[in-house]
This record gives sequence, C-alpha cells and structure tokens, in this order.
Amino acid sequence: MREVKVDADSRSTAQRLQDALATLVRTPSTGVAVQPLTATTLCQIAGISRNALYRYHPEALKALHEAQRNARDPSGAPARQAKLLRRENRELREQLDKLAALVDHYFAAWQDAHLMLERRERELAELRRAAGPHVVSMRR
Repeated sequence: MREVKVDADSRSTAQRLQDALATLVRTPSTGVAVQPLTATTLCQIAGISRNALYRYHPEALKALHEAQRNARDPSGAPARQAKLLRRENRELREQLDKLAALVDHYFAAWQDAHLMLERRERELAELRRAAGPHVVSMRR
C-alpha cells in the first residue's frame, strides 16, 4: 500500500477527502483496485484521522459507503433496478396465474348456473303443457 503525502495547508480537509476518494475509486486497466476501499485508507491518503472523518465529514463517509456499494456491485443502480423489475415481473406473473384460475372458476360456475336455469325453464314449460289451460272464474 502506498501512502500519498498531502500538503495539509493548501486544501481544505473536505477537498482532500474528495481527492482521496477519487484516487481510491480509480482502478487501473486490470480492473482490480490498487488499494482497499476503506475508511482507514481514505484517511491515510487524505492525511486526516478516522475520528475526524466520522465526526466532521459525514458527507465524505456517505460517498465512501456508496463507492463501497458500487465496488461490490460494479453494475450499480441499473443492476439493482433490473433485479427489482425481474422480481416485480415474477410477482405479476404469479398474480396473473391466480387471476386466470379465478376467471376459469367463475366461468365454470356461470356455465353450471346457465345450464341449470335452462333445464328448470324446460321443466316448467313441460309442466305447463301437461297441465293444460285452466279456466279460472273471476266471480265467486
């Protein structure tokens, strides 16, 4: 691990932290980081203590954590978004399967009810024919 000496008076601590983080994030053409992406390494390159980083520079710490996340998942946000979309598509397909089963169930129930009504109407028509016309007097 190589340590970079920085003139503490020439730049602000925040600027030194930004430059140090940019140095850490840069990877050579091999794709392998030269130095580990840690708070200790960042502080060594910037020339500050870790306590100062944690206490006075939360924005630099957030940037370091984001860089660490991106280093673990080099594809970054697009890969996370794609993963979320795949999960959402899978859930929607499952819901679609359940909806199709429900439609099939209700269609079968409708067919049964429709056939039963047709049969009842036929039976009633047969009963009316068999009973014949009855004359009912309106007077008592």
